[in-house]
Order: sequence, then C-alpha cells, then structure tokens
Amino acid sequence: MSDRDQEKKPLSLNRSKLELSKTVEAGQVRQNFSHGRSKSVTVEVRKKRTFEKNESGRFREVKKDLVAEQETVEAPAPEVKQAPVEKPKPKPKPRPAVEDHGNLTDSERAARMAALKAAEERRKQDEAAAEVRAREDAARKAEEDARKAEEAKAAEAASAAQKEEAPAKDDSESVSVEEVEKKLAASTAKGKTSKPKPVSKPKAAENVIQGEPAEPLVPEERRRSAPADAKAKSRKEIDEENARLAARKRAEEEAKGAARAKTNDGRRRGKLSINNAMSGDEGGRRRSMASIKRQQAKAKARAQGPQKPKEKIVRDVIIPDVITVQELANRMAERAADVIKSLMSMGVMATINQSLDPDTAQLVVEEFGHNMRRVSDADVEEALVTVDDNDEQRVGRPPVVTVMGHVDHGKTSLLDALRATDVAGGEAGGITQHIGAYQVTMATGAKITFIDTPGHAAFTEMRSRGAKVTDIVVLVVAADDSVMPQTIEAISHAKAAGVPMIVAINKIDKPGADATKVKTQLLQHEVVVEEMGGDVQAVEVSAKQRTGLTELEEAILLQAEVLDLKANPQRAADGVVVEARMEKGRGPVATVLVQRGTLKTGDIFVTGAEWGRVRALVDDHGNRVSDAIPGMPVEVTGLNGVPSAGDDFVVVENEAKAREVSDFRQRRIRETQAAAMKKSALENMFAQSGEVKELPIVIKGDVQGSVEALIGTLQKLGNEEVSVRVLHSGVGGINESDVTLARASNALIIGFNVRANQQAREQSRRDNVDIRYYSIIYDVADDIKKMLSGMLSPEVREKFLGYAEIRDLFTISGNKIAGCMVTEGTVKRGAGVRLLRDNVVIHSGELSTLRRFKDEVKEVREGYECGMSFAKYNDLQVGDMIECFENEEIAVEL
Repeated sequence: MSDRDQEKKPLSLNRSKLELSKTVEAGQVRQNFSHGRSKSVTVEVRKKRTFEKNESGRFREVKKDLVAEQETVEAPAPEVKQAPVEKPKPKPKPRPAVEDHGNLTDSERAARMAALKAAEERRKQDEAAAEVRAREDAARKAEEDARKAEEAKAAEAASAAQKEEAPAKDDSESVSVEEVEKKLAASTAKGKTSKPKPVSKPKAAENVIQGEPAEPLVPEERRRSAPADAKAKSRKEIDEENARLAARKRAEEEAKGAARAKTNDGRRRGKLSINNAMSGDEGGRRRSMASIKRQQAKAKARAQGPQKPKEKIVRDVIIPDVITVQELANRMAERAADVIKSLMSMGVMATINQSLDPDTAQLVVEEFGHNMRRVSDADVEEALVTVDDNDEQRVGRPPVVTVMGHVDHGKTSLLDALRATDVAGGEAGGITQHIGAYQVTMATGAKITFIDTPGHAAFTEMRSRGAKVTDIVVLVVAADDSVMPQTIEAISHAKAAGVPMIVAINKIDKPGADATKVKTQLLQHEVVVEEMGGDVQAVEVSAKQRTGLTELEEAILLQAEVLDLKANPQRAADGVVVEARMEKGRGPVATVLVQRGTLKTGDIFVTGAEWGRVRALVDDHGNRVSDAIPGMPVEVTGLNGVPSAGDDFVVVENEAKAREVSDFRQRRIRETQAAAMKKSALENMFAQSGEVKELPIVIKGDVQGSVEALIGTLQKLGNEEVSVRVLHSGVGGINESDVTLARASNALIIGFNVRANQQAREQSRRDNVDIRYYSIIYDVADDIKKMLSGMLSPEVREKFLGYAEIRDLFTISGNKIAGCMVTEGTVKRGAGVRLLRDNVVIHSGELSTLRRFKDEVKEVREGYECGMSFAKYNDLQVGDMIECFENEEIAVEL
C-alpha cells in the first residue's frame, strides 16, 4: 500500500483503546413544516472498502459512498422550559478488527504491534487508578460519618447551653447590634451551605482521573491568603480540613437556629425576607395572636382567682301597642334568639320581625325578670285632657240654647224674631239645611247663644250634635200641627243629652191654633208642662207677630240661673266645632263654640284629625274680634283641613304637640277605613252572587254637616237589587280630580250648594261626565231614586191573546200544517204558543207560520180559520188546543 493510501487511513488512540477510523459518517438535518410539525432526516455515509489490481499488479483500495436516508417525523409538542441537562458522553464505538489480507509490510506490522502494547499499558494504568480511587472513597466515607457524629454532639451541647441561658433573659431586653450582625452572618452562611455539594465524587479525584491537577475545596478567601506551599499538601489533608470547616459552620448555624426558636413568641414577625427564607424561619404553622391573647387572659383569670357571678340588671321595658320581637329584645338587652325560644315555649311561633301584642310582650318581659311599663299611642291625647277649674276661677257665662223641632214649625223664624234678622229668607226652599250659631243680647244686657238645627229627617246627626253641646233645649211645636215625628226625635235627643227643655208653642196667631192640644200630646212622650204639674216651662209665642218673645227670653234666663253656668276664662281654650266648610279665598273655615277658656288670635289648636293656627276670629255678625270668651260662637280660619262637625277644639302649647296628635288621629282613621273596606270587600264577594247593581256617585257640599246628611239619605235608598255607592265626598267646589274619578268609575257628580270651576266644567264636557247641582236635599233624594228605579230589572208579565182548535192536519215538505179555527181572542204571528192536549201542556214554543188561505197574515181574529205550524215541532193531532200569549215588561219603581 502506498504512503498516500496510508495517510487516508491513519491509526489513532482514543482513551486507552485502539480504534481505527470510522467507516460510517452520520449527520442529521431538521426540516420544519406548518402547524408546528417538524421532520428530522438522518443522513449516513457508509464507506465500503474494495480492492482492485493496478497496472503494477498490486491491490489498490477503491472507496464508494453509499448514502442512506432515515426519516423521522416528530409530532408537535408544547414548549416546556426545562433545566439544561448535561448530555451524556458518547460511548466509544468499538473499532473493527484489522483485517490482515497478507499485504502488510513489516514496518506496518511493527507499528501495529507497538500500538497494541501501548494500549495494554494504558489499561493497566487505569486499573491501578481505579483501585486508588476506591480506597480514597472508603476513607472519605469514614471521615463523613465521624463528622456527622461530631456535629450531632455539638448541636446537643449548644441546645443545652441555650436552655440554661433562656430563663435569665428578659422579654423586654433590647437586642444589641452585635447580636443582630451575628444572626445575619449565621443566616447568610446557612443559606450558602444549606445545600452542600455531594462529596461522593469530589472534584479533585475527578481531575486526577482525567489527568488534571487537583484543586483543594477551600473558600475563596482562604485560597487567596493560603501560602504557596498549600498546593503541596496531600489530597487527604485538604479533604479533612474542608470537612472540619463545614462541620463547624453547620454546628454554629444549628445552635443559633435553636436559640431563635426558643426565644420566638410563637407568631410570625414582619414580612418574609431572603434571610428568613434561606434560614427556614418561614415554615410551619404558628400560633395566632388571638390564641396568645386567650392564653394570657386565662392566665390572668387564674391569677385573680374565682370571680363572682354578675348580677342580672333589671330594666324598665316600655311596651307600646305593637312591638316587634327584635325591638323587644333590644329594649330588654337580651338576645333575640332567647326571646324567640321563650315565645316557642309559650306556643307562639314568631320570627324576629313579627309583631307582638302587648299581652304577649308583657309575659315575655316578666319571664326574663324585667319590669314592664305599658304605653299606648292614644297617650298623646292625654295631654289634651285638663283638670277641672276651681270655683274661685270660674265666672258666669252666657247659656247655650239649641232650638229644635219639626220641619216648618218656625224654628229659624223664631230666631230671626229674637235677632231681628231674616235668615230663613236666605235658605233654599225656606228650610234650614245648615246648623248655625248666634249670640243675642237682651234688653237687660244679658247674652244668650242660640244654635239653630235643621228639622227634617235627613239632619238627625246635626240635631244630635246640637243637643250634646247645649245647656238648654227650646222645643218649637206649631200650635196648628201639634206633635210630629221630628218633634218626638228632638225630645229623645234632649233626654239623651240630659239637658233641661223649654217648650215654645209657635204660630199661636193662626186660626186653627190649639195650645192645649199640644200640651196634652206632649204628655204621651213624658214631657209634663208646669200647668199640668210638671217642671217643663211652656211659652206661647208668635214669630210672625213677634209676641211672647220677652217671656221666652225670661224663661231661658231663669233656667240658666238655675243651672248656675260658669267657666274659667283664664285658661287655654277648648270647645266644639259646630259646623265646618271650605270657602274660596279663606280656605277651611270652622264655626266653633268656645266652652272654656279664651280663644285668641295666634293660638295653636287641634280639632279632630286637623290642626292649625288661629289666623282670624269672626263673630256671628261678620265682625273680626281679637278673642272669644266662653259661650261665644266664632268662625275660625287657619286650619290645614276641613274638620268634621262635632269634633273637639283644643288649644295646645306648641306646634309639635299639635302635629303629633293630628298624625295619631289620621292614622287611626286610616286603620278604621281599611278595616271597613276589608269588611265591605267580604260582603261584596257574597253579594256578587246576587248581581247587585250599584250607582256610583261623588258628593261635594258647602258644609260638612250637609254632606253627612246627604250621604245618610242616599244610602237609605235602594233594595237588594240596586244600591248607592259613594265613591268620594268632601267640602268645597268641584275640581278636576273629582271629574277624573267620576270618569274612571262612570259615576255621577252631585254638587250641593257648590259649583264646578272652569277647568272641571271643560273636562266634564270633554269626558261626558254628568254634574248635577242641587240646593234642596229632597230634590237630590228624588232624582237618585229615579235613577235607581231605572236600574231595576223590569217585571215580565204574560198577556193572554186567544185559543185556536186544530180541526185538520196537512203535510207539506215534511212539515205538519194545522188547520185551525180561532175560538177565542186573536192569534198573532211570532207570539208564544202552548199546545194543550186534554188540558195538559205538552209543548211551548213559537208560531213559525200563520196563513189565511195562501197569504201570510200577522194575526187572525176570533171566528176565522187559519193555518198554523210550530217551529221545530210536528207532533200535532186533531182536537188539540193551541193557546196564544205574549210577554210584556213593566217598569219597577222603588
């Protein structure tokens, strides 16, 4: 083989192994595709050795490259960052044996033998090095065990010393700077040495194996300051020194860590720092601050000794009319759950927001041992009740006289004669429909307050109120009409009020007057005049001729003197609302009769559910006055609403008290109305089965008393089929809201002595709402009665028309035609018919056909023949009788 060929195939040594050059050269190429796919292609070049003879007759090697591709498709995988992994060193591939084809020269064979000898020597050297390394490992392991034993002994000694020093230390002692620096240095050293490198395979031994010089495992500072001859030390001494240094540092760190754990207060201090993380102070479950505080509290309690049980605090619990469970618990300072348990033991299942009645709340309060004090919302009215006055403070006051009697007996005319005025002329229809209060001054200077009441039946409530506020009742009886129903009612009101009575026999100047008859009829009602041995004064008067008026005044003053009427004018005023109304430009106006005290301008008062401040006082003659003394009637303005007639009128000390009383009364009225609506709803539910028709109306009047009388009169109308339903009633003019309500309910608006404003009139015309104005209560009653009569279902009556006898039967197109003779009355087409057979009704229906000869006729009279057929009925026989009738409706009136 030539030198050139020998250069192409050199012999080489690789780590004590004799290898020939590789006959295969391999490489990888990576190809990337879409969607994250990749492909690795392995390319191998194989060299095949072939020999051929050359021109000189010797063999020559010829190389051929065989290329093979190996494809590997790798699936896409998510990218995961991993720590760098040290690639293992490839194992040396065995070199193929040298083939001796007998064509090697002597020099080549000698070189190969020399290489084999060198490899054998290198192998022996490696075996010797492995034996040395094994002995060193065994010695190092023994040193490591000894070091661990020394470290354990040192840790035990350090912990024992720390236990002895710990009690002497005070918790409040401050830490010095040197100790802090030592702790930081120890934690840093522990952080650096917390994960030491494994000593099973030290770097020095590894370097020896690889033929490199060994380097001692000492810190950087020690290596820098070490003398130059430190490198000459043996490997064993260096390892021992390193082990001692590491053991000493580890023992110091463990001792300091044990001291920190002993002095720690059981909770985490501050934030997590790098030093704490490196030293391991952050791990483990620690005691919470709450746990430490509990432990301290228990220790303190044990030190103080047993405590006496707390005495229960007895509280005064105020119980209103309605109270919730939560509010009751709060007032007793008890837990709501305990209150609910107490209620459950009583058999009351209540929630925390449920309301309790005062009796149940009282039982709960007593069970918990508290004192109970019941209050009511009505207690706000207790301040309105004042004590009676002393006799020294009381002075005489004018008597209050109420004039009562039957309608048209001359009550208002008698008052006009006494006052020298003409009130009756201004009343609609000449009858009194308002209650009025007047004060008359006699010729002697004495004053008398008169209250005029309506006399007809609709104003019973007004008469009742007049009798309650009066001192004396004057019963007016007409001499020509004698005792009438309203006269008897007035007598009943006077007896119920317990007030004395004076009989005034009026119209004594008329030709048919008979005073004796009047006195005799009064005996039937237990009214005995003085002439007949009784105690009731009787005076004959004539309002028209103005006779007997002086005697009447004297009788009134005499009766007042007997009663000894007195009042205290120096106290807060109180009285009664005689009448109330809404006036344009003045607002709510109330006619008040002062009974006690003096009413002044600017006083704050409460009347019914309304309150206000007195803006002006007007007497019965229309003059403004500054104050009103007891027994004086005045008109009061300044109310915030129209009160009801008959309400009490009381002056209070401030506006807050007035508002409180007014709010309570309004709330009570709303509750009463709500309860009434529930009751009426239940009644309506049962009444709907009877289909009761209702007439809805809206009533607006000039005064409260007239509105009440109107409502009472209209509600008496009707029967079980129709009735009147008052949607709304009020005092004042008709406004747009009234029209809107009437339109929504298809109701009628009644204005009694009031009118609608312009906007309400326009809206009523636009919405087709009927507004009717009245000034006499009888007219209202008559019109409403007619409307209710029109709502009644008409009465159906049957009217007999005639008889017809069937004499022959014919069949035409499947229908039977009866040939009849009208024997009585007439027969009409479309009227109702009954088929009688042996005087028994076997069919009722209608005539479908009525003919005379071939013509259709409307009716056939008696004595004529006709042909008849029934609608949807063919069972006819000769000799049957046909009865003809019709139904007529008759209007029903109330």
